[in-house]
Amino acid sequence: MSEPIPESIPTSQDPRSKRPLKRRALTPVSEQATQIQSLFKDPSKDIPIPAPPKPRTSASLAPPPEIIANVQGSSAGAGSGEFHVYKASRRREYERLKLMEQELKIDQADELFERRREEARRRDEEKTEKNRRKREKKKKAKEKKASAGPSDTGPNTDEMREPNGKSANERGVTGVRIRYPELRTL
Repeated sequence: MSEPIPESIPTSQDPRSKRPLKRRALTPVSEQATQIQSLFKDPSKDIPIPAPPKPRTSASLAPPPEIIANVQGSSAGAGSGEFHVYKASRRREYERLKLMEQELKIDQADELFERRREEARRRDEEKTEKNRRKREKKKKAKEKKASAGPSDTGPNTDEMREPNGKSANERGVTGVRIRYPELRTL
């Protein structure tokens, strides 16, 4: 705007200009609103959803070259162009080594997890088997006790006399055994 004439006003600021204005997303909300509006312009149109990127592995990288011709590295006598070739090959090699180390760590972590899971499963099975044997033993003892009859089960409550000469059945109490006679109040 060196001169005060209409031709010196930039086109973007000239009100007479018919050029379309640049519409910018001033905030993230307005940017998202414009994206949604563009999606709703044609609802019958399919929305392309990109596939998730594949994780990089050392197998997905190009193998390192067998021979690197005439690369002197950062030593004396190397030209300015050779340095960048050296840096690029060095970066690729470090990336390849880093991916190999990551894969090794993942494999070791998976192996450790599987070992611990197998150990926990084995302990659970042992405990379950122990409890099963215990239940079966109790069940057999109960069946044996029931088949033996009431005479073999122990002293009868009628035979348990109190100091006053009455049994628990005579007092109207059935199936109760009093262990501490000095604490009786009846």
